[in-house]
Amino acid sequence: MIPLLAAVIGYLSGSVPYGLLLTRAAGLGDIRSIGSGNIGATNVLRTGNKKVAAATLLLDALKGAIPVLLLGWLWGRDAGLIAGIAALLGHIFPVWLGFKGGKGVATGAGVLLAASWWIGLICALIWVVMAKVTRISSASALTACACAPVIALISGDLRLAGFALVLVLLIIWRHQDNIRRLLAGTEPRIGKSK
Repeated sequence: MIPLLAAVIGYLSGSVPYGLLLTRAAGLGDIRSIGSGNIGATNVLRTGNKKVAAATLLLDALKGAIPVLLLGWLWGRDAGLIAGIAALLGHIFPVWLGFKGGKGVATGAGVLLAASWWIGLICALIWVVMAKVTRISSASALTACACAPVIALISGDLRLAGFALVLVLLIIWRHQDNIRRLLAGTEPRIGKSK
């Protein structure tokens, strides 16, 4: 019963579409009709409002981190990890938006930071370095994500490595279009419109 409850709580937390809610509240319209149509922080940045994009990034990360921390504290590590995967699924497939959500990078980062702060921090630093070098958000995110299970495996935490691998596979799957554009050399750079 606890794993199912953890999954439901995680999913509901992850499914709150903060990018859509914040852009509407700021009078920026429906984020789904801008740029990539995505509800995440990268697309919110395409509105030109950095404060709303930063708030989206923070809230999307928190909606992944809070279930992991809270349910991990209440019911143990496994419940927290289940809630984290469910939160990512909630962000990618939110029931409130017809199961069409974001790509999961910020929520996945929040989940990873809560599951293992030091692995999350290393991956965040990898994202920053890649973003400085490539100026491409998706390439930076995919590189940072791919490092998470490897780092966990090197640390000897097989359960965390498996958990991180599930997160990475979901995020990579959600970035199929970005990967095609990266290979074609047409993926937009950070701060540019799509």
